[in-house]
Amino acid sequence: MGIDIDRARTDTPGCANVAHLNNAGGALPPRPVIEAVEEQFRLEYTIGAYEASDRNVAAIERFYDAVAGLIGAGRNEIAYVENATRAWDMAFYSVPFAPGDRILTTTSEYSSNAIAYQQAVSDKGARVEVIPDDAHGTLSLDALAAELAKGDVRLVSLNHIPTHNGLVNPVVEVGRLCREYGALYLVDACQSVGQLAVDVAEIGCDMLSATGRKFLRGPRGTGFLYVREEVIKTLEPPFLDLLAASWRTSGGYEVRDDARRFETWERYVAGQIGLGVAADYAVRLGIEAIEDRVRGLAAVLRSELATRPGATVLDRGEHPSGIVTFTIDGHTPEAIMAAASERGINVYTTNPGSHGYDASAVPTAVRASVHYYNTEEEVERLLAVLP
Repeated sequence: MGIDIDRARTDTPGCANVAHLNNAGGALPPRPVIEAVEEQFRLEYTIGAYEASDRNVAAIERFYDAVAGLIGAGRNEIAYVENATRAWDMAFYSVPFAPGDRILTTTSEYSSNAIAYQQAVSDKGARVEVIPDDAHGTLSLDALAAELAKGDVRLVSLNHIPTHNGLVNPVVEVGRLCREYGALYLVDACQSVGQLAVDVAEIGCDMLSATGRKFLRGPRGTGFLYVREEVIKTLEPPFLDLLAASWRTSGGYEVRDDARRFETWERYVAGQIGLGVAADYAVRLGIEAIEDRVRGLAAVLRSELATRPGATVLDRGEHPSGIVTFTIDGHTPEAIMAAASERGINVYTTNPGSHGYDASAVPTAVRASVHYYNTEEEVERLLAVLP
């Protein structure tokens, strides 16, 4: 069953103001998310912050069940974190690297993650190795299998969808290889949760990080971390507080045995409630229907761009995502973004500073990222702006 686009747009106040094709940066939230955040904030400034949290315990706790249901996890495997970067950091820096341990990643890795790898090299004596792409520009499974077979791989870490070229990495197949060779597996799902079906059991990952503000349509300043139950106790977070661990009068402490060991006590409570509402909203619409709609709109945009003289579509992979990146000869991406903005259309740019391992990437490009609430008419509006 498809999505009622008119209802989805009515549910999205921002659609009345702009053609928003920058969902990879931050999507327009739906009305139920907006109202949930506003309600909690109103309570905080009306009756007090602690008191508001006490009154809304059920809504706060709903977050864990909602996100677990979205990605096929257990509620004890979900941690609320303030953003995807910090969620990923909490997972990565909890891995007990030893000298000589290998970290395998992909050419499309996000630079923030690559910086963390290099820190593990400097501080722990780990080694980072970038797996080459296959003929489609996607992570080569044959090359990954060959490297895993050599041994000493502590962690395979990659993005599900990179920020800059539309490809979708074969995370399920990578998961099978990681299980076969006994390597930990971390997935950065910052750009995939909310636009593609993401099932952690099918993927077979040990850890997965995601944000609220992108395709999930949650509040900015929210994110979550999934950690597989069997792995939780083997990972001690890089820092702990009185929620993540319990103080003992003897001077020791005891770390929680669920994924909330990766949380901190203080948090954006209204955001946590809103993120839970966003997850429930996506599940009600149907994540498969969302994926079909997003891929379909992106395919229309790529097809039209391919017919334009001077336009080059940069997306890779056999089945690309809703992120469409392109250049137009003689026109800078920044100029194209500005021209679109003047006509009420949001797109963005991507640059090499965000994807340092990708030697084949162009210096800068336009990034248009569609969502299910976008329309074919909005895609045509963008095309009409292009030189």
